[in-house]
Amino acid sequence: MAAPPAPYAERLFLPWSWWLLGILFVASVGWAFFVATPLVAAAVALVVTTLLVGTLLLRYGVTQVRVDAHALHAGRATLPLGNVGPVTALDPEATRRLLGPGADARAFLLTRPYCRTAVRVDVLDPTDPTPYWVISSRHPVDLAARLNPRVVQD
Repeated sequence: MAAPPAPYAERLFLPWSWWLLGILFVASVGWAFFVATPLVAAAVALVVTTLLVGTLLLRYGVTQVRVDAHALHAGRATLPLGNVGPVTALDPEATRRLLGPGADARAFLLTRPYCRTAVRVDVLDPTDPTPYWVISSRHPVDLAARLNPRVVQD
């Protein structure tokens, strides 16, 4: 039996520019309410908008990809290592192609638009309707190497 892969963990944080856009959106909503409504309504709108935008950015922007001794974890999804087939590290162009019109609609995707590289993980389980996973990663070669020592780089 093959040795389990070395542990791997990566968090896909949002870039600072997304946070800046969120702050500007909150400020514009606050300003619109400030000039058009009483001060109390503007304050409530500002607090609600800040909480909503902050929550959305945090939930979307703190995704974890990890490999442990038993499985590949991408967000809340888990793929047991026994079902991991060939793994391909994808450069930005290959990632774009794989996510384009030729993509399989049954594939599992954990992709983020701010992360231009990814890995493709073929699924070996014949009972699983998912043919492959595409997972965004800032270090696709390292992630692929942890899953498959014979990495294919596209």
